Amino acid sequence: MTTTNQALEAWIDEVALLTKPASVHWCDGSQEEYDALIAGMVADGTMEELNQEKWPGCYYHRSDPQDVARVEHLTFICSEKKGDAGPNNNWMAPAEMKTILRNEFDGCMAGRTMYVVPYCMGPVASPYSKVGIEITDSPYVVVNMKIMTRMGTQALQKLGDSTDFVRGLHSTGNLDPEHRYISHFPETREIWSIGSGYGGNALLGKKCHALRIASVQARDEGWMAEHMLILGLTSPAGETHYVCAAFPSACGKTNLAMLIPSGPYAGWKAECVGDDIAWLRYGDDGRLWAINPESGFFGVAPGTSENTNPGALQSLKTNSIFTNVAVTDDKQPWWEGLSEPPAHATDWKGNAWTPASKTAAAHPNSRFTAPAQQCPVISDKFDAADGVPISAFIFGGRRERTAPLVFEALDWNHGVYIGAMAASETTAAATGAVGVVRRDPMAMKPFCGYNFADYFAHWMSMGGKSDKAPKMFHVNWFRKDAAGKFMWPGFGENIRVLEWIISRCKGEGDAVETPIGFVPAEGGLNTEGLDTDGATMTELLDVDPEAWTAELAGQKEFLETFGDRMPKEMWDQYHALQERLQSVSAR
Repeated sequence: MTTTNQALEAWIDEVALLTKPASVHWCDGSQEEYDALIAGMVADGTMEELNQEKWPGCYYHRSDPQDVARVEHLTFICSEKKGDAGPNNNWMAPAEMKTILRNEFDGCMAGRTMYVVPYCMGPVASPYSKVGIEITDSPYVVVNMKIMTRMGTQALQKLGDSTDFVRGLHSTGNLDPEHRYISHFPETREIWSIGSGYGGNALLGKKCHALRIASVQARDEGWMAEHMLILGLTSPAGETHYVCAAFPSACGKTNLAMLIPSGPYAGWKAECVGDDIAWLRYGDDGRLWAINPESGFFGVAPGTSENTNPGALQSLKTNSIFTNVAVTDDKQPWWEGLSEPPAHATDWKGNAWTPASKTAAAHPNSRFTAPAQQCPVISDKFDAADGVPISAFIFGGRRERTAPLVFEALDWNHGVYIGAMAASETTAAATGAVGVVRRDPMAMKPFCGYNFADYFAHWMSMGGKSDKAPKMFHVNWFRKDAAGKFMWPGFGENIRVLEWIISRCKGEGDAVETPIGFVPAEGGLNTEGLDTDGATMTELLDVDPEAWTAELAGQKEFLETFGDRMPKEMWDQYHALQERLQSVSAR
């Protein structure tokens, strides 16, 4: 594969001079290339073939035990000015970081093949897609990028002679955590990552490009790059609405993205456009349109089952790559929550495992990489060049008492404030402290490539661009009763909440105004066939002014973190909420 792009060729030559590979391979993205890379890794033990009768086209990879997850403390935003990175990011001056990185990358590919991976984030035909080039010495990265992006010749052809591409340089190095850096240079649209072969640390098209770099591009160019699923819902009447939703981890994002209606909603149709990332721009019609920049799913395996997410499970049954799950004796992937435990298996570290073992068989962050087109509810708009029009933004968190099941923002700016204050409460198992509120604005805490204060200002500015901007909502599937039991069944039943959200977008649906926004009126949510009584529904939708007044202290502390850079509009929303709560409490 050749290119006439002189800027690209010059950069490839520069990297090769630094990293000193034994050979250079330009990836064309073909199935033949994929198969050859897989075969090579099976031969050298990097990959393991799974049971091809039961899991055709599926393979297994075990990463280094010290290289199993995101490493936020080793992830840097190297903007020219420290203030542009903000307190939400680790910062180092670009020149200082480049000095460190050049030393780390010097000769790091000696004896290895340097793969040049052209890739397109988004449908190739879309004017809103972006091209990136990842250079890597990991064939594991190449085959994952084949699944996760539109990779190879098609991306190179889209780029042509343009200099507008994200430059991503990756090497596994020696996998030493002391020499691990995942660094982003927003102004020059560069990503340098070394010392990790895992997931988003190595598949640079994903969080590094599609969120950290793209969020800066979006700010500069007037669009949005968000950590959001894209879901389409069509009613029995044939009306289709699309929503975007942003949830922190462990809040049901993937489950909602692959919703399969059943029971009284069997006449509805749900379609997954994307499970993780949305790029949004206003169209000529004044509506906000979204594309999914990815072409695959990189999902957490543990907890995924026929009961929790049948759509995801069907997606990964063929042509998928599994990382750090367990493998049964007959070469099938297994993880906690999938099914009854096998009598014997090999765990994610390569050790023998039985149900009596005191350690988990699969790593809690073990993953599957699966082609999105294999999802049984994938949307026929998945490759649409213009994307899909968004009716609603939905934010969420995991709160035991404070947040009701669902509420609607009073207006756009109020919705931005709600998204900015999205939070989850920690559990004793995770942190040793119960109920500690961790704010994750728009679920972007680890992924925003610039100062959150500026990010909120950008969100505020987007609302004023059209009177057809999406409505905004907040959901909480995790409210508990006094006995500590979840009151809402969740999973597939969440479509009942989505139905109300869509009705509100249409100017319908009964609602009651509260200090925090609009909640469904009594009977506003369809509970037909649901084993949830009226008293429980009342409690699920209750807004306690005292609890929310206490919540204000944490919100104020968060806003103050960003000093004078925090937009006045955000403080206006804080004070307006404070006044509404005081007004109710005084009655």
